[in-house]
Amino acid sequence: MQWFTADAYGLSRLVFQRALAAVYLVAFLGAARQFRALIGERGMLPAPKYVARVPFKRAPSLFQLHYSDRFFALCAWTGCAAAVALLAGADGLLPLWGAMLLWLLPWALYVSIVNVGQTWYGFGWESLLLEVGFLAVFLGNEEVAPPVLVLFLLRWVLFRVEFGAGLIKMRGDACWRRLTCLYFHHETQPMPGPLSWFFHHLPKPVHRAEAAANHVTQLVVPFLLFTPQPVATAAASLMIVTQLWLVLSGNFAWLNWITIVLAVPALDLSGLRDHGPYPATPPWYEAAVIAVSALLLALSHRPVRNLVSRRQVMNTSFDPLHLVNSYGAFGSVNRVRQEIVVEGTADAVAREDGDWRAYEFKGKPGDVRRRPRQFAPYHLRLDWMMWFAALSPAYARAWFGPMVERLLEGDRDTLRLLRRSPFPPDAPPRFIRARLYRYRYTTWRELRATGACWERTYVREFLAPTRLAAPAQPPGRP
Repeated sequence: MQWFTADAYGLSRLVFQRALAAVYLVAFLGAARQFRALIGERGMLPAPKYVARVPFKRAPSLFQLHYSDRFFALCAWTGCAAAVALLAGADGLLPLWGAMLLWLLPWALYVSIVNVGQTWYGFGWESLLLEVGFLAVFLGNEEVAPPVLVLFLLRWVLFRVEFGAGLIKMRGDACWRRLTCLYFHHETQPMPGPLSWFFHHLPKPVHRAEAAANHVTQLVVPFLLFTPQPVATAAASLMIVTQLWLVLSGNFAWLNWITIVLAVPALDLSGLRDHGPYPATPPWYEAAVIAVSALLLALSHRPVRNLVSRRQVMNTSFDPLHLVNSYGAFGSVNRVRQEIVVEGTADAVAREDGDWRAYEFKGKPGDVRRRPRQFAPYHLRLDWMMWFAALSPAYARAWFGPMVERLLEGDRDTLRLLRRSPFPPDAPPRFIRARLYRYRYTTWRELRATGACWERTYVREFLAPTRLAAPAQPPGRP
């Protein structure tokens, strides 16, 4: 079937596959390094307890069959190895069916992780990686030309990512319609980056231009993805430029990077490399691609209904395998930044004026003199959830207490998630407290005078001084 393939997109496929493998590597590396404290057997939200109450059909995962920290680590590091192999081009050395199985491996491992990850894996870019990763299984290798149906479905995902994000903004916070949201966003975003302070201090007309350009890129340009070349290439290129601007302005894990990767298959790069005729496409491969494409298009009716709904929701999966999902970000923008500062003391009595020492997180603001660092595409899951907890204690109800308990115990896995602990693991604090502060960026004059990029004001107590419960006494003892 001549219509089935698009020879001109061979290089685009190659770049897409290598870049997607790099995102997989970052995702698996983060899972391997953070899981013990988050969802491990002694984690804040233990995966064994979760799989004991959630049936397999609701959350299909290898860990429904067996869970141990050692097995999880094996799966995560196996995912890293598969990603490295794909990054190095191992799929090109295998027969077509072998390449498909190699691409299927990281997808199956990562869907297993996400489906037991609970709150820690509830971010939109997790589902986006899985949806894109599943399509990559059917994109083929050098034995076949890129299939048109899969290329179309990748553009369809990119359309939903961008258009969904644009709609949620226009339907959400009025500041997007007034072009004023970026007066606040760079200061109040979940995890500022090294340049966020400078972005915040750009002139207000520039912020309004940013917001207007965002609306054009998300509400108009996505439709151009389905037009002939070179218009589709221009549309995808504009999306890539916009995402790179977001990379510079904040830390959004791999959301921006996976969106950039997703735009690559829409680029016509045929002028950069000549490719001879591909071998004939095997009938079994054509049948598989057509069947999967029909399935995904049928499942797409739910995200389409969500897009046109006045009650649009963002970052929602419509099936347990995350094959089709809704996307979007920042439907509302906070005007004020609040941060939770966690402190401990070794004093025998928890006095207000005691020797309280602050725990420093890796990415979220704490010490007002410490400037934000670049972590994306790496995802600091605890830091992100601390931002949500500052918005509302409801976001922290399930895990904040266990986190405090681990700090009081001096749990090494939990302490590894932090930048600095004022207490060594073998001498943990007697009490932990948490206080809520309002943070704002300093002005240019304040920065020069104090060297601090933040100024903070105490708001209220978030958690009263807490200590570990005394062990129960054996029966018959005083």
